[in-house]
Amino acid sequence: MSSIRQFQVTFDCKEPERVARFWCEVLGYVVPPPPEGVATWEEFDRSQPPEEQGSWFGCSDPSGVGPRLYFQRVPEEKVAKNRLHLDVRVGTGLVGQERLAALEAECARLVALGAVRVRLLPADEENESCIVMQDIEGNEFCLD
Repeated sequence: MSSIRQFQVTFDCKEPERVARFWCEVLGYVVPPPPEGVATWEEFDRSQPPEEQGSWFGCSDPSGVGPRLYFQRVPEEKVAKNRLHLDVRVGTGLVGQERLAALEAECARLVALGAVRVRLLPADEENESCIVMQDIEGNEFCLD
């Protein structure tokens, strides 16, 4: 039997720090302390060669349970639907109107942070409701 491995989720994006800080707000993640010897991430970034400045940023679950999120700058724009997306679990265990109310409340909070509401997928015979959204650079995710 193989052991469970840790993993990180990597986002390609235009503005790594901006997108990372958005996801910190969404998930309650934190930016780890800067490397030893520098006081801030800004100071660290300024110490890098110009072509590497602002090229990546990371954040992590303060409890150490969830995966690290890593954001890397890429030159190309997002052009198609994600083949992988995050489901942000805000309605777990809730059904009907109670679930919808929880999803709508979180949707409103995230829209205020810059997310975009795409559509509500209403409950059917197999699935509860969820809301499809996009982050501040257009990456799809679901409120589930």
